[in-house]
Amino acid sequence: MSVVVQNSHGWFVDSCSLIDQGYSRCIRWRGNKKSHVKCGFQRQCFQVQKHFGNDSDKAPVAGGRYTCGPSKKRPRKQNELNQGEIDSQVFHEMIRSVILEGTKSLVDSAQSLGYLKGEKDALKEPLPFQECNLAALCEMAKELPLVADEEQEECVQFLLAKDGCTSHVDLFSRVTENREDWSAVVTLMGEEYVIPQHSAFLLSDFKQIQPLIHYGRKFDLIVMDPPWQNKSVKRSRRYDFLPSSQLKGLPIPLLAAPNCLVVTWVTNRCSHQRCVRDELYPHWGVEVIAEWFWVKVSTSGQFVFPLDSPHKKPYEVLVLGRYRPPSDTSKRSSEVLVEDHRLIVSTPSVFHSQKPSLSEVLKPYVGAEAKCLELFARSLQPRWTSWGNEVLKFQHTRYFTLTAADDPEDIAKEEEGTN
Repeated sequence: MSVVVQNSHGWFVDSCSLIDQGYSRCIRWRGNKKSHVKCGFQRQCFQVQKHFGNDSDKAPVAGGRYTCGPSKKRPRKQNELNQGEIDSQVFHEMIRSVILEGTKSLVDSAQSLGYLKGEKDALKEPLPFQECNLAALCEMAKELPLVADEEQEECVQFLLAKDGCTSHVDLFSRVTENREDWSAVVTLMGEEYVIPQHSAFLLSDFKQIQPLIHYGRKFDLIVMDPPWQNKSVKRSRRYDFLPSSQLKGLPIPLLAAPNCLVVTWVTNRCSHQRCVRDELYPHWGVEVIAEWFWVKVSTSGQFVFPLDSPHKKPYEVLVLGRYRPPSDTSKRSSEVLVEDHRLIVSTPSVFHSQKPSLSEVLKPYVGAEAKCLELFARSLQPRWTSWGNEVLKFQHTRYFTLTAADDPEDIAKEEEGTN
């Protein structure tokens, strides 16, 4: 069960189960030979067993034992804070009770169902080695000449030929589709990746996004996780960030269907939140309708950072909006209301920037048959189109456990389904 709890505060989700639901049927291709495998994301990647503050930061609250109190570190005086820090402090105080009360409700409910029981559920397997060369490949692809619109050839291709061959797949200038009813373990660029069923992706840089536009689809849901600038990213050089002037160039009006739900992950810097609300969304014709929060808890239900830490918060912001094209005069009476200040609570991945899937949480607001797109994606989802320069990052087989599906009945059923 991926959505474990749903109530008036939001949802508690099992992020690993959200991933696994796309791999119930999986075929591994090696050359032109196929075998049936059981495929699951490595659960130890979500075994965050305790919060990242000091033990002295822990402070129980009435009726709950999962929260953390303020840090013992001497706080700076008010006049020592810069304007950005003052704005963040004010914002935190506005939403603090929403985060605290909603998280308590969802965590308590999850624990009553047997979740978030702590370290006794921890797995001891080593974490997969994290290295991704896809961004470097996209840098190389920048050297390829841009194709003029009138010269654009077929912009979509199938992942697999009839014999299972993937040697001629062009990952950089065409959208690649897996149209099969099963996920496929295939070799791309000399590495093995797991591609979900009915998924599509384009591995490209911001400057090579034209194939996605020429793909010709209008999407009912667009989720994006832009590479926001921050100090830790600058120090680690983990990825290149994009300023707002470049983010404005995202072709949202060319990709969004009327009333498309647009969801943007935002860091806790108020300047980034204002950028989305006051610059990006108005520029694209998107109306802000709600603000949600992703709350990160450990496997025992504690916030992963002290709630009142002046440095890192245990939550991130999502800004939700609806695309309103100027020419659209359609009625909005059938549009599902999106509630404000909802929480998505989950145990986070140990890997930087791996966000939980929003597919199940957002389905009631866009419909089960909605066409969905993720921008700046680092993984794929069934029945979604994904774009980014690391779009296959968490699809590498090193993140999955693959075992032979040697049950004759299971294989017979899959064979029957493929014919």
